[in-house]
Amino acid sequence: MTGLAAGWDHAAFTQGRAGDAEHDVELLLAFLNTRDLELGTDVLDSAAAWRAWVTERGLGRAGDPDEVRAARASLRASLGERHDGPDPTPAAGLVRVDLSHGVPTMSSTDALGAVLGAAARLAVLGSWERFKICQADDCRWAFFDRSRNRSRTWCSMQTCGNREKARNWRERRALSVTLAFNSGHATAGHA
Repeated sequence: MTGLAAGWDHAAFTQGRAGDAEHDVELLLAFLNTRDLELGTDVLDSAAAWRAWVTERGLGRAGDPDEVRAARASLRASLGERHDGPDPTPAAGLVRVDLSHGVPTMSSTDALGAVLGAAARLAVLGSWERFKICQADDCRWAFFDRSRNRSRTWCSMQTCGNREKARNWRERRALSVTLAFNSGHATAGHA
């Protein structure tokens, strides 16, 4: 019988690990956003840039950038990112479970394993559905939805949300002007 089935106290378990969960959120977001559409950059386009990213975070070995790129595509697809072509290949990283002071913990000696371990911990904590991809086509930034009802659709209301709302307003305004113009011509022709 697992701890979950035996009346495991999730709140008590997560209370002391809030900092760990936040670290996992930050790591996963940083990984998901290693590609920036607005700037046209991708950390995984350069083995040196990927190694620097991994070293900066103390994640161990960098691993094969092609495997890491495939894992990023799989994770982003699982969050609902639209993409052309076949479905991304499933991701795999080496994660080890250690028993430390009587508590099982996940660890890894490579960056991909660390990222996938963070994703697995967040999924177990019920936080996975809070990860989303910004709906702005020119952004596609991954973000963590901290709203109470989990309804955010943009990474930032101040940038992507405002741009989208302004674009929708202009489209509605243009449509209403066109309809008014066409309506005016139709009545003028009948008079």
